[in-house]
Amino acid sequence: MSSLRARVFAETARLVPQAAVLPFARPAAVFFHGVERQIDDPVLQNNHHERDAFAAMMRELRARFDVLPLSALDDVLKDPQKHARAVFLMSDDGYANLLDAADILEELQLPWTLFVSTRHIGSAERNPMFRARLFLRYAPIGDYVLPHVGRVEFLTRERGAEETRVVAVLKTLTAERAHAVLDAMDAVLTDAGLGELASLFPSDGFLSWAEVKGLGRRGVAIGAHGHWHWPMNAQQARHHLVEQAALPKRLIEAEIGACAAFAYPFGNVDDVSRDAWHAVRDAGYTCAFTTLSGTLDASINRFLLPRHALGKRNDGLAAEIAMLRAGNRRLQRWQEGMR
Repeated sequence: MSSLRARVFAETARLVPQAAVLPFARPAAVFFHGVERQIDDPVLQNNHHERDAFAAMMRELRARFDVLPLSALDDVLKDPQKHARAVFLMSDDGYANLLDAADILEELQLPWTLFVSTRHIGSAERNPMFRARLFLRYAPIGDYVLPHVGRVEFLTRERGAEETRVVAVLKTLTAERAHAVLDAMDAVLTDAGLGELASLFPSDGFLSWAEVKGLGRRGVAIGAHGHWHWPMNAQQARHHLVEQAALPKRLIEAEIGACAAFAYPFGNVDDVSRDAWHAVRDAGYTCAFTTLSGTLDASINRFLLPRHALGKRNDGLAAEIAMLRAGNRRLQRWQEGMR
């Protein structure tokens, strides 16, 4: 679901009486990224929920739905009517602040799955889109020429339109070209004396392997979210897609144990190709999740399962999840075209 569609959907859900739509709920998967005690920059920290709001959301989820471990997925898919209020809770990327989220979820006895981008675990390398947004927000006023992107012009500090354009272009690039662009962006900030900006936003730092292993010992299921956090779209070479699927599985199994589930980075219709889900299937996973909204019982391909991003606000959450079946037709059309 695009960000605009998601906002419209969430706003609509807040207007609907929850009691009226809960009987229509079907099994679903929902996800979040990180949890921060304080949000200082909503754009750069857009992957993170504020801690107290997240805790309230999780209490609502526990009260209204049956939050199940991912190991129950097969049973739910075999008999979705029996598990109409089943919800699978997930987190993507592997941010260090998930240790705080883990305490909240453990206290509420909510099972969850963590999908990690293995290149970033135990590394100082930030999420590529975080790096891009640092440049787009903080590069000094001026003109820049970026490889594979072209001219980027910053006339003022108001850069919303240019940021949207550059991010859209960036996501269409191969991983190799995207690395070149991001390195050029980093160089601009370094030359301007802004190379330490990332340290102002520790929320986007990643877990260590020891910390991921510790979460596994606490009962968190660990899945793969690609190796480098980049779209697995039709622009990517076949060998890159194979590596994105197979390498994280090997690394996770060497460090922690069995890794059966995969979640596509970004995960929308333009971020996942036919070759990508084939690579995931062939790597030996048993299921994989997109970020298309819908309910699990509507899926015709267990390697292109729907998953809904949790919004930042708690009001209307139960109605929002119960209404996810509204996305099923779009989900099924897309899956049919990906055969």
